[in-house]
Amino acid sequence: MATLINDGFPFTTAQAPELGLTPKMLRLRLDQGLVRRVFRSVYVDAAVPDSRSGRVRALTLVTPENAIVCDETAAWVRGLDVHAPGRRRDLTPSMVVRHGMARVERPGSMGRQAIISSDDIEFVDGLFVTTSLRTTSDLLRRMYRPYALAAADAFAHAGLIDVDELAEYVARLKGYRGIVQARSLAALVEPKTQSPGESWQRLRILDAGLPPPEPQFEVIDDFGRSYFIDLPYPDVLIGTEYDGREFHTDEVHRRHDQGRRDYLSELYGWQWVIGTRERIFGDDTSFEHELGEALGITPLSRWWGTGQRRPRRRAARAS
Repeated sequence: MATLINDGFPFTTAQAPELGLTPKMLRLRLDQGLVRRVFRSVYVDAAVPDSRSGRVRALTLVTPENAIVCDETAAWVRGLDVHAPGRRRDLTPSMVVRHGMARVERPGSMGRQAIISSDDIEFVDGLFVTTSLRTTSDLLRRMYRPYALAAADAFAHAGLIDVDELAEYVARLKGYRGIVQARSLAALVEPKTQSPGESWQRLRILDAGLPPPEPQFEVIDDFGRSYFIDLPYPDVLIGTEYDGREFHTDEVHRRHDQGRRDYLSELYGWQWVIGTRERIFGDDTSFEHELGEALGITPLSRWWGTGQRRPRRRAARAS
């Protein structure tokens, strides 16, 4: 059995020479798939499975004593990937320090100051991390609206937060940037949501002034077989689903989904309005107009754009 590099523990670029790895050798092993990059300047033997303990060990190598892991990185520690789609392979550690302390200046890390109480921090295997409730609140405030709701839905689906506690928590926050957004989104968090695409599509529906669909509705056919529809209106037999790039681009998945939809249409009369990334994001309003026509409701105009607006700088506001 081959010996694991550093006995399977994460290591930094600075530690590599002590392990007999020159920069050239490290690059070669990375190219060969023998070493896995955790994030900038931190690596682990590729034979070591990804795990929460491994992620925590990697973070302890780069997190100063006064820093608290937060935002998407705090979710990542708990096994959730809530990064924006374009950042899912760019694992840049996010850290926060209390106001008055020096910010984290390490290259490859994002640091900020914030008002944070001891109740918002927990100790996870030797690492200070914002609690799930505080992490979700921060993501609701700081992320682009569709991505923020998807992150909160993921925490709720994993059972890491209670939606009522989240609503009460954000209601108590005063003077924080993005708190108005956080409060409005906290009321929409749905634990049944199973993918970011469902969150994005549900928000687009609600922002268009259309009735809320019933998430993950189960249809049982005459033979006792079960079929789940992402975001349907069961009373009028209208189903909406999100076909994402990750699971709906290959022919096998496309045929399976189309076959399921055709079957339910032929047997029970279901109609379908399908969302894709191109139809849900940007200024294309065809999705909500198609759904509105099926429901007999004129949708509100809605344009999300493709990214988050930069918040205005204001004095004496919390981060």
